[in-house]
This record gives sequence, C-alpha cells and structure tokens, in this order.
Amino acid sequence: MTGSTVRPPAYQQLADELRADITSGRLRPGERLPPEPELCVKIGVSRSTVREALRLLASQHLIVTTRGVTGGSFVAHPDASQLADGLSTGFALLAHSNDVGLIDLLELRRALEVPAAGLAAVRRTDADLFELREAYFDPVNDDLDTMLAQHSVFHRALARATGNPLFELVGRPLYHASYGEDVFAGLPEGYWSRIDADHRALVDCLAARDAESATRTAAQHLDYIALAAASR
Repeated sequence: MTGSTVRPPAYQQLADELRADITSGRLRPGERLPPEPELCVKIGVSRSTVREALRLLASQHLIVTTRGVTGGSFVAHPDASQLADGLSTGFALLAHSNDVGLIDLLELRRALEVPAAGLAAVRRTDADLFELREAYFDPVNDDLDTMLAQHSVFHRALARATGNPLFELVGRPLYHASYGEDVFAGLPEGYWSRIDADHRALVDCLAARDAESATRTAAQHLDYIALAAASR
C-alpha cells in the first residue's frame, strides 16, 4: 500500500504561487496583484481563501495592502530589516542547537565583517561615521546588556556603511542572536575594553578611507575574539 500525499490548504497553495511570482521577478516591487475577485476566478477558490493567502504574504513582508478606491495588494519594496526577520528565526534555531557552535559563528562573522570593513572604508558617508560612533559603549560603566545592544547596533551600522543591502540582510540575524550567559563566562580581563578599542580603531580606518587597514583591523578583532573564546 502506498502512502498518500497530503495537499496543503488552498490558501497556502495560492500564497506559494504568488510568492514564486514575486521572488522570481514576474511580479515587481510596487506592482499591483490581481484584484481579489479575479484571483478567485483564476484559481477557483473562495474570497476568504484569497484573503487568507494575502494575509500570509503580508505577514512575510512580501506584499502591502491598502484600502480605498485606489487600494489593493502591492508587491512590497525590499527592506533589509523586514526581510531579515525570517532569517532571524532560522538562525536562532540553529544557534541554539548542538549543530552550531561559537567557532561556526566566528567563521561566519569573518566571512562577512572583513570584506565589509574594506567596502565601508571606501563607500561610507559622514552619516555612517556618526552612526558608528553613536554605537560606542563604555566598558567600565555599562552593563553587559547595554554593551551587547551597542555591539549589535555597531555591526549593523558597519554593514549598512558598505552600501550593499545584502550585507545588512545576511548580517542582521547574526547580530540579533541572543546568547546564554555561559558564552560570556570566563572571558579574559579587559575583554570588553579591547572590543571597544577595536571598534574605535576600525572607525578611524573608515574615516581615513583606508580599506587595507580596515580589513586588517577587522581580521585582528575577530582573531582576538576567537583567542579569548578558546582561553575560557
């Protein structure tokens, strides 16, 4: 006896079809989706099914729906902070599993941050420098939660300074990751002072538009983190 395949709900099938049209580029950002009555006839489903599919796509930040005479559902313009939400969920699950460790996270950071530092040195704006400096923390007086929050803000600002939204999209879940207190237990004395000093040195490289020094500083920063983690 062969097993039967359970078909997904009708609204899920419709959402999958529309999502494929959006992600493939057949439906472009800002383009209006067919009206609900037209989708009902075309797909052969009820209006409630269509609305459920549209609600699902809206929750995934793929479409926006407006009301009124000129209203309707439109393909959303890409936004890194919103698109990263979906990545954040999967990343958080992996980060808290036995399959991903701190070394894996540091490898990913190195792959992202070192080239990002070089690009940011070339492309940064004065506004980027201001945002990075606003993300400094005080390693003497700030508590751990504050330093972690500022660390996240700093690296997201660095990703934005590359001028390439894909760096922010991929990096944002990494810097939003939450870690257990055990990750920070046993770190060497002066750890957070070194992190703060590295951040400031990196911004100095960006201010001077020195891409070579920026990539070297970013690599040395991650080397220190890896060494500190290994010494715990």
